[in-house]
This record gives sequence, C-alpha cells and structure tokens, in this order.
Amino acid sequence: MISEFKDLSDKIDRLAELTTSLRRENAQLRQSNALLASENAVFMERLAEAQQRVEALLASIPADDGETTL
Repeated sequence: MISEFKDLSDKIDRLAELTTSLRRENAQLRQSNALLASENAVFMERLAEAQQRVEALLASIPADDGETTL
C-alpha cells in the first residue's frame, strides 16, 4: 500500500515537472511568435513598397504598338 502511494507521488512529481517545463516552453514560443509577427509586418510593408515601385516602373514603360524590330 505504501509503495502504491510512493508510485503515485512520483507520478505526481513528474507531472508537476512536466507541467512547469511545458509552461516555460509555451512562454518562449509565445515570445518567439510575437517577434516573428513583428518581422512579418516589416516584410509585408517592404513587399508592398516593392510592389508599388514595380507597378510605377511598369506604368512608365511605353505601350507596345505591336511592331517588333530585331
């Protein structure tokens, strides 16, 4: 009977350690996720700016009249 309580106590201790470890890992992942979201916003802004520059460049190219010269 005492050994059963000891086994149960050991399992509870392992569960508590695992819970603490998972909470720590979860906090680290949340922090990493926040950093990645911030980086993503910067990259999306840069992508939008690049798209605007390409569109402006395409708009400045004269229209093709259908004739090609080689």
